[in-house]
Amino acid sequence: MTKDRSTLPYRPCVGIMLLNAEGRIFVGERIDTPGAWQMPQGGIDAGETPEEAALRELWEEIGVKSDHVEVLAQSADWLTYDLPDHLLGKVWKGKYRGQKQLWFVLRFKGAESAINIDTDHPEFGQWKWTDSAGLVSDIVSFKRDIYQALVTEFSGHLA
Repeated sequence: MTKDRSTLPYRPCVGIMLLNAEGRIFVGERIDTPGAWQMPQGGIDAGETPEEAALRELWEEIGVKSDHVEVLAQSADWLTYDLPDHLLGKVWKGKYRGQKQLWFVLRFKGAESAINIDTDHPEFGQWKWTDSAGLVSDIVSFKRDIYQALVTEFSGHLA
């Protein structure tokens, strides 16, 4: 049975555009979708501010501690995307139509050895630094508009 997307809310979420000293962007290849690269992201827990959620997600997904980053900017608005039909009703126990995301740009100040994708619940099989063109071309198609909007909004921070 297909869920009616118009009756489902968006999942509140944060995203992290992590930049190295050269302004290149961290992306990880999803374990569950080989060939799909994305920036760290995740839900906001009850009682958490979006910035607290971003720093927690950074730790949970790539092992980077908050003292290894500097928050540079936050997106002006929430950005939304809808799940494609084949994922609707399957992801997040079928409770959401997609995500509404508040994005943060963080400068990575640590050594690359501080990045550890072999976490308790790994999401990424490998990672790399990329430029804005690679970021947009490597993302799954249903998130591409968000990534393009982020590149535009945060262009002053990028390589």
